[in-house]
Amino acid sequence: MPTTIRWHGHACFEIVSSKGVVIVVDPHDGRGLGLNPPRVAADIVLISHEHFDHNAFAVVAKPGANVLSMKTGEVSLGDVRIIGVETFHDKDRGKKRGRNIVYKIIVDDLNIVHLGDLGHVPDANTAATLKPIDILMIPVGGVFTIDASEAWKTIEVLDPAVVIPMHYWLQGIELPLKPVDEFLRMAPSTWSKTYLESNTLIIDKSSLKPKTIYVFKYV
Repeated sequence: MPTTIRWHGHACFEIVSSKGVVIVVDPHDGRGLGLNPPRVAADIVLISHEHFDHNAFAVVAKPGANVLSMKTGEVSLGDVRIIGVETFHDKDRGKKRGRNIVYKIIVDDLNIVHLGDLGHVPDANTAATLKPIDILMIPVGGVFTIDASEAWKTIEVLDPAVVIPMHYWLQGIELPLKPVDEFLRMAPSTWSKTYLESNTLIIDKSSLKPKTIYVFKYV
């Protein structure tokens, strides 16, 4: 059964299971970034770290929603399995920007990994914990996270089937991020690029196209 993935700009993704369970990762409030606030009502909210552009759970959470902030370890919520893995927001083991939790979300037989504001290339132990990965949501805008070059090194380490770039400069964003173009220019020839005409992708295990980059349109 297909899963719906919707991008609300920056690092905020909405994942809707085939049974209608709504998961939102790293919600922003819109205003603080220069974007529109995400319009979604979430059953589950995951927060990778407590920075303003990733932790606006009150904007998206339904009454009674499960809100997991910087949660490591494994938890099952209905048919959704979530694994939180500690990483860092910088290359100095968190001394500059703190901890960052990478979430692996297993839903509808898809292994979806959201890297949050990852600031370094993951080590072998982290990679082993996160694999296998069907869909990888990866920051590429640099400055506060890994940059385009480090993103490709991370992809090499994690070996996902599909990549969705995030956390890059968009029209209106007031942070000094790089646009997605540099990341796309650096893509190896073995990877194909699909430019979506909307902010929504409907996908299931059988429709995964290995070594595909999906570039969402921000609307």
